[in-house]
Amino acid sequence: MQIKQISVFLENNAGRLGEVTGVLARAGINIRAVSIADTADFGILRLIVDDTQAAIKALSGFTIRESDVAAVEIQDTPGSLAQVMELFQKSQVNIEYLYASLSGKAGKAVVIFKLEDHEQGLHILREHGLSIVEVF
Repeated sequence: MQIKQISVFLENNAGRLGEVTGVLARAGINIRAVSIADTADFGILRLIVDDTQAAIKALSGFTIRESDVAAVEIQDTPGSLAQVMELFQKSQVNIEYLYASLSGKAGKAVVIFKLEDHEQGLHILREHGLSIVEVF
């Protein structure tokens, strides 16, 4: 099973983020990881939720996109992320962006990667024994 990310494209207006989170709350959907990037005119809200298909249905009034991401569990210690980054650098796997979430396990964090070559990135992670999160 792959981790699916939902990207919600929003006008950069007061209250729009609250609308999205309110819709998800009323639908009983739990946000497991979140990131937002903005410009002067619009924002991209990136979400990992506990029920992707229900979230897509609930967000039908918004412009959304679903994509595959790699979620990797790492130690919550200095240098853990640098080690993963080094693997991608040596393998020439381009990272489009990343964000992180605490996994709920003591001493662990989950880093979500959007990779240019998703399959190659997953191969590199598995090859080096990293823990790929399949259910978030």
